Amino acid sequence: MLDSNPFDRHLWRRFSATALPYWFQDEKWRARGLLLLLVVLLFGQTGFSVLFNQLTGEFTSALAAKDAPRFWNAIRDCFLILIVAVPIYAFYYYVRDKLGVFWRRWLTRQFLGRYFEGRSYYELNASAEIDNPDQRISEDINTFTQRSLYYLLVVIGSLLDLLAFSGVLWSISTELVFFLIAYAIAGTAATLLVFGRTLIRLNFYQLKKEANFRFGLVRVRENAEAIAFYRGEAQESSQVQSRFNEAFGNYMRLIKAQLNLNLFQYGYSFMTIILPSAIIAHRVLSGELEVGSAIQAAGAFAAILRALTLIVDNFEGFSRFAAGIDRLDSFSGFLSAHKDTSQNIVMAEDSRLAIENLTVQTPNRERTLIRSLTLSINSGEGLMIAGSSGSGKSSLLRAIAGLWHAGSGCIVRPDAGEMLFLPQRPYMLLGSLRSQLLYPQQNLDVADEELLQLLARVNLPDIAARLGGLDAELDWAKVLSVGEQQRVAFARVLLAAPRYAILDEATSALDEDNEEHLYRLLAESSTTLISVGHRASILKYHKQVLKLDGHGGWRLYRTEDYTPDL
Repeated sequence: MLDSNPFDRHLWRRFSATALPYWFQDEKWRARGLLLLLVVLLFGQTGFSVLFNQLTGEFTSALAAKDAPRFWNAIRDCFLILIVAVPIYAFYYYVRDKLGVFWRRWLTRQFLGRYFEGRSYYELNASAEIDNPDQRISEDINTFTQRSLYYLLVVIGSLLDLLAFSGVLWSISTELVFFLIAYAIAGTAATLLVFGRTLIRLNFYQLKKEANFRFGLVRVRENAEAIAFYRGEAQESSQVQSRFNEAFGNYMRLIKAQLNLNLFQYGYSFMTIILPSAIIAHRVLSGELEVGSAIQAAGAFAAILRALTLIVDNFEGFSRFAAGIDRLDSFSGFLSAHKDTSQNIVMAEDSRLAIENLTVQTPNRERTLIRSLTLSINSGEGLMIAGSSGSGKSSLLRAIAGLWHAGSGCIVRPDAGEMLFLPQRPYMLLGSLRSQLLYPQQNLDVADEELLQLLARVNLPDIAARLGGLDAELDWAKVLSVGEQQRVAFARVLLAAPRYAILDEATSALDEDNEEHLYRLLAESSTTLISVGHRASILKYHKQVLKLDGHGGWRLYRTEDYTPDL
């Protein structure tokens, strides 16, 4: 739930939890050094601003007095200052952007590490709590680092301007100083109380709805062939249009709220052009002050007002920034959450694979799929899992893989490197044909001839020559049929030679001859098979059959005692 006050202590807590680690961990000295350099450059900018303000008043007074030498001396001094000031201003932006990109790189690495650690990416995929994690990593982090640095430097610059110009303004008009303080307080209070809650909320939802719209378009691109086969263009178009309409409707409300803020901001700003001159006009008209002094006072007034009304002038950006902080903080909180393991399945590591009094539930614990299952799968004695659709076959495999935790009991299994899982739809990573065969072990040194022979063994003898060789980089999920992808997945198992291979209908797109051939290859290896399947032809490659009834019950058979459902 968003806070009504966008600048309260809770926002600061959320911001600091994400921002502070960079300044106190491994890259802290480079970060602090670049920040210190930026502060030094800001000192230079502030000093030049004061000098330019003084010289503006000087040559204005010279013009009013028709004093030519005085005027040209002031112009000459301006040019001399420019020679030094321009490089300082330019270098400031270079250092700021460099620090920003270093910070983004560091923070992105931290989030990516946590995203992949403990399969958080999988947990997020099954959770409706966090939308569009890809956008939060790729875009929200970039915005966070850039905006954080920008506003930090704006605050520091405003403090320097406040200190530098206060003396100038006090020396010219004390009444302007008191008026300025009252004016700044009134403007800031009005901005926070009147516009704060609405803009924060609308900006938060705009980020979410824009991300949903983008995600819908990506889904269409990723599933273009399936949509085309189904002729589902009308429904997909309707869904994408609906997501866009939600973003559009929220944006219309946002710009309406922004209109009200703009009316206040511009009226507030334009009044600063009139009011300083009006307040000290009597002193200029009476000859007490030179015209140039009035110009200096107006410049100092504007500089101090910008420093004091930081929230008023930047509120639109602040509101978007605060919404982004909420998104990153909730994402970080999900990645860091310690889940309750008291009611979870216990995983134990051993060379064998065994299940002890295992109960498997759906992730929300609303349904029990398997109750009190106990069995042992000895090396070389495969297990086939049978049952009707929805009986929990794939769920049991997910539990063995450590993807599902809801339930109780214990699963004893070898190290993850000794097990390889083959889903029904194999994963084809971005990369070469060679990388598809080596996946997930990319550091293996395997000769080309061995890889080509491996492809021939799984009935893909010409795939390398046909598609550009082992190092050709294509979108393999689109280039290869599902049957070809399943054969590549079997090649991975043959190459990796794990202790156990767990196949979840991994031959569903293959004819019986290819299925028979691939299973025979695995049976001749040292790999023990655990299969979910429906064809009776693969029974002979397993010593046991686990039959699930779909209501939590189960029964274990020796293969020779099992009669498959017809």
